[in-house]
Amino acid sequence: MSNQTEIASLGEFGLIDRITSGLTARQPSTLKSVGDDAAVLSYPDTDVLVSSDMLVEGVHFDLTYVPLKHLGYKAAIVNFSDIYAMGGTPRQITVSLGISSRFTVEHIEELYSGVRLACDIYGVDLVGGDTTASRSGLVVSVTCIGDVARGSAVGRDGAKDTDLICVSGDLGAAYMGLQLLEREKVASAGAKDFQPDFGGKEYLIERQLKPEARRDIILKLLEKEIKPTAMIDISDGLSSEMLHICHASHAGCRIYEDRIPIDYQTAVMAEELGMNLVTAALNGGEDYELLFTVPLHDHEIIKEVEGVKVIGHIVKEDLGCALVTRDGAELPLKAQGFNHLS
Repeated sequence: MSNQTEIASLGEFGLIDRITSGLTARQPSTLKSVGDDAAVLSYPDTDVLVSSDMLVEGVHFDLTYVPLKHLGYKAAIVNFSDIYAMGGTPRQITVSLGISSRFTVEHIEELYSGVRLACDIYGVDLVGGDTTASRSGLVVSVTCIGDVARGSAVGRDGAKDTDLICVSGDLGAAYMGLQLLEREKVASAGAKDFQPDFGGKEYLIERQLKPEARRDIILKLLEKEIKPTAMIDISDGLSSEMLHICHASHAGCRIYEDRIPIDYQTAVMAEELGMNLVTAALNGGEDYELLFTVPLHDHEIIKEVEGVKVIGHIVKEDLGCALVTRDGAELPLKAQGFNHLS
C-alpha cells in the first residue's frame, strides 16, 4: 500500500472516527452505539451473555501469513462462537486494540474491515472499544454481548449418564492449516518472490484463517426442538473441551475413534507431515465447531440434523473419560490442546 498514513497524524479520536464511520445499529437492543462514554443496551426480557477474547501477536497469530482483514474477521467470529455455544445470539461487540508504531491508519482500517464484515454477516452491532499504544506488537481484545431466552442458557455442567455426545462439522482441519502455513513460512524464509503451495489444501487454510461460528447448527437444533444438556465450542481441541464438560458435569465419557469426523484434506495433510491424524483431530483446536450432549431419547432426531455427528456417550464419573480405539481398546482422554500459558 502506498501513501500510508501515520496514526499520530490523526490521533486516537481521529482514528476511532475513521474506523467507526458509517456504523448503523441493526439490533433493537442497541439504544446508543459508538460516540458516547458508553454504549447503551436494553435487554428487558432475556438473559444477557458476555464473552471476551484477547489475541496477541506472536502468541495467537503471526502477521507473516495472517492478513489483517482475516485477523479482524476471526477475532469477531471466535467471540460469536462463544455466545452460540451457550445457545444464545450475539448482538453487540466492542473491539479494543493495542497498536505498535509500525502500524499505519490503513493497516487498522484493514483489520476493522474484517471485523465489520463479520458483523454484517452475523447481524451484530459494533458499539465501542478502545485504542492504545503497544510496545509488543498488535493486541486485539473483543468483548461480545448476546442474549438467550430467560433461564435457557446451555452451560457445560448439564451432561448426564447415557447422554449422546455430538459434534458439528469436522475436526483437525484448522490445526492442519496452521501446520501448512508454518511450513510455507519456513520454506519462504529469505527467498524473493516466493509462491506458497496451497494447491488442493484451500479448505485447511480457510479453516485456520477464516473460521465460521456455527449459528446454522444452533438454528437447526431449535427447529428440531432439541435442547443440548451441555455445550462448548472447540477452541482448544476435542479432548480438552470434552474434559471441561465432564469435569463441570461430574461425569465420564466414551468417545469412539472411528466416529470422529475428519475431512479428506486433513487426512492427506497429516499423512504428508507424518502426523497422527486422530491426535490432530483430538488436540488441534481452533475448529470452532460445537461439542454438545443430548438426551439418549433424541437419538433418532439428532441423526437427521445435517452437519452433526454422534461420536460417543456420557458415562458415570467413576468410569472416567476414554477414547475407544478402532480395535476396542480404551485410552484415557488427555487434554493436550495448546496452552498459551505453559
